[in-house]
Amino acid sequence: MATEKKVHEIVTDAGFTPLESRCIVVKYAPENLSAKILDLFNLEYYVLQLCEKEIVLLPFNTSTLNLTLKKNDIVTIPYGAIQSVTIAEDLLDYIISIATDDGIVRLCTQQKELSNFRSSGSLSSKKFGINLENWHADNLDATLEALKSLGKS
Repeated sequence: MATEKKVHEIVTDAGFTPLESRCIVVKYAPENLSAKILDLFNLEYYVLQLCEKEIVLLPFNTSTLNLTLKKNDIVTIPYGAIQSVTIAEDLLDYIISIATDDGIVRLCTQQKELSNFRSSGSLSSKKFGINLENWHADNLDATLEALKSLGKS
């Protein structure tokens, strides 16, 4: 479990300026239905944090029971390299497609309505234990809208 405050602390320590309430839990999107079935066992989750000049992907360390964040494996996508961002509903998820100068990055994020019962809620719970509040659900709508506005016009 990672608090939003901890995400901001790590991102700031890495030299980036995080935007308030603009982080959600994501994972790389599967390419087809077969990959989607296999993806049920994939525990590679990231925090997508919008920053002043870039998108930061901060991975969770799923090899530990406390699901800490991996400070040394940050991936960035500079806003200047983004051509467009599209978001499409896919069953219980959203697919975020970020077209960059180098190709397309496809991410999957869980819809907020069921996130308390899915991994996005457990990874972003505001308090330890059973809780019906998580920052992923709180930030999802505004973060998706901010992502849609990125890209070269």
